Amino acid sequence: QVRLVESGGGSVQTGGSLRLACSASGFTWSTYSVGWFRQAPGKGREGVAIMGKDGTKTYADSVKGRFTVSKALGLNTVYLEMTRLKPEDTGMYYCAAGSRLGPDSLVPDYFYWGQGTQVTVSS
Repeated sequence: QVRLVESGGGSVQTGGSLRLACSASGFTWSTYSVGWFRQAPGKGREGVAIMGKDGTKTYADSVKGRFTVSKALGLNTVYLEMTRLKPEDTGMYYCAAGSRLGPDSLVPDYFYWGQGTQVTVSS
């Protein structure tokens, strides 16, 4: 059975850092692309950090230089390192697994999703 479990969310002040983790069971991250998506209240889900199967990474303009996506294949876990957090980074963060070779931020292209972890950044 496939399962993704996110952890690491929480409440921080502006300028703080968090590291989100997404551990997988039922498949291995080495053969899937990774998407970290964010959903703010009343808004749609947007891709903030994407890693294709080929290892290519892309980031939303709003997080470039502050967020980093990575894989720890030995742990079958992917991470989203978030630094210099801003109040507009607040939202529910989801990890997702897809099959595209290159980076892909389209929600429908991802078929395994975690339950989400809340990130709240206060000013």
